[in-house]
Amino acid sequence: MQKVLIANRGEIAVRIIRGCSDAGLDSVAVYADVDADALHVGMATEAYALGGNNPADTYLNVPKLLAIAHRAGADAVHPGYGFLSENADFAQAVQDAGLIWIGPSPESIRVLGNKVSAREIAVRVGAPLVPGSNGTLETAVEVRAFAEEHGLPVAIKAAFGGGGRGMKVVWELDAIEESFDSAVRESLAAFGRGECYVERFLHQPRHVEAQILADGNGNVIVVGTRDCSLQRRNQKLVEEAPAPFLTEQQQGLICTSAKAICREAGYVGAGTVEYLLADDGSISFLEVNTRLQVEHPITEETSGVDLVLAQLTIAAGGPLPVAEDPVAHGHSFEFRINAEDPGRGFLPSPGTVTTFTVPTGPGIRVDAGIRSGDAVAPQFDSLLAKLIVTGADRPQALRRARRALAEFEIAGVPTVLPFHRAVVDLPAFTAPDRLGVYTSWIETEFAEQLANDPQLAPAAVPVGRRTITIELDGRRMELGLPENLLAGFAQGGAAPVAPIEQADPAELHSTMSGTVVKWLVEPGATVAEGDVLLVLEAMKMESTVVAHRAGTLGHLLVAAGDAVTLSDVVASIEA
Repeated sequence: MQKVLIANRGEIAVRIIRGCSDAGLDSVAVYADVDADALHVGMATEAYALGGNNPADTYLNVPKLLAIAHRAGADAVHPGYGFLSENADFAQAVQDAGLIWIGPSPESIRVLGNKVSAREIAVRVGAPLVPGSNGTLETAVEVRAFAEEHGLPVAIKAAFGGGGRGMKVVWELDAIEESFDSAVRESLAAFGRGECYVERFLHQPRHVEAQILADGNGNVIVVGTRDCSLQRRNQKLVEEAPAPFLTEQQQGLICTSAKAICREAGYVGAGTVEYLLADDGSISFLEVNTRLQVEHPITEETSGVDLVLAQLTIAAGGPLPVAEDPVAHGHSFEFRINAEDPGRGFLPSPGTVTTFTVPTGPGIRVDAGIRSGDAVAPQFDSLLAKLIVTGADRPQALRRARRALAEFEIAGVPTVLPFHRAVVDLPAFTAPDRLGVYTSWIETEFAEQLANDPQLAPAAVPVGRRTITIELDGRRMELGLPENLLAGFAQGGAAPVAPIEQADPAELHSTMSGTVVKWLVEPGATVAEGDVLLVLEAMKMESTVVAHRAGTLGHLLVAAGDAVTLSDVVASIEA
């Protein structure tokens, strides 16, 4: 192995480039048009344009990636996480092209990446499981039948993929159809495949996982455990290693079953076996991520094992970095720094980062994919950087985390930093004897503080355009003007100006910047306050716009495929 093509972008591409440098390997970066000046592009030994800006034309385009690998003379491909990292067909295509695939075999990805067949393996090796569907589902009717048999809530999940994308938790039977359709759409957008399955959803569980490494000789080790219970929209925000407050029995069950699952699948490389830990102490197998995890740095910090170097070594036919499971030393937290606004329900917030100042000091590591002045594109993931904080024990790591989060400064786009600063002071997260958070804690127990804490208030809407209502020749019309121009009119000039009409209460505004997926209600329909009307997508996640008041939905100002920005008027609701 001499030259590695990195089929990814952002901070994970930067991390792999550094790993290649440490291993004495050349690196090849690829980039979408919007990423032409991105950090990973300048750091790699070579960089090549993919041409285009959406995922399908760029980081999900297998022919383009393989053509660049051939052109650059790369002899290996590292997929990072997300995009094609868990796509068995891509892994096979890489190998068929005569290149080294830095990951598990296509066969292992198929059997474990498909969460249905992964469940079957878990059953064979005796791993604990909640009830689930027998295979993937074709229609929402099958989901309804499962829910009627096993009860609500249920979780509809993408059979291929991870990171919470393509997962919808359903609490009411009437929500099954749209939740199923949304899960399929998200899965297709993020992973290129839309198959889904369903399983019983555990209420208020912790999310615990085991990081494994396996070589080509059947040796499997657990490098460490992690807790990833602090999540929003089923995606992790804060992780820590080792997983705290596990009994010896729970720790043993997780590690033993994780190894058994991977051995049964003939696994080679780095991977993660995930579990849910219910409030009664019971454990249920969740899934296997057949790739490097976003949160891998905290395991590196507490185990002393460089997981990227281990991936490179194993892919080249080398041994595991250690023969036995490492003993954890110290405690580490990872805080994902996403371009999301906590005050607006963690909605993605693309834009330009005007300031990016990272903390320093003992136990502080920052893995970043951006710099000051970089644009955060709406087409891709909202992750900007990861703050990794390590201490001799959990209390010291928390103290260092408070200091580091206070020092971290980002301007230009809203980020989740205010949430992180709040959570490291809350007893539910910091108690010395138990972890009081769970996978839906942010949406439930933290919801009141999220709504009322001034430090978590919605970020100011950036200056842009504003739509006002005017009357021209007796006809009501909407006029869009730059906000600074409207402000100048309002302040007056040499001649008196008429007052500007305030925003029409009938206006329905977009709650995020993104792309219109579809309308769920036709013009002329009667809607109630809170009804879901419009589906938007940004940064590979779907969100909805709900009716701000009851009335009749008027003319639609945007259609599927249109781009919208935060606060744009998308329709009206006449009282």
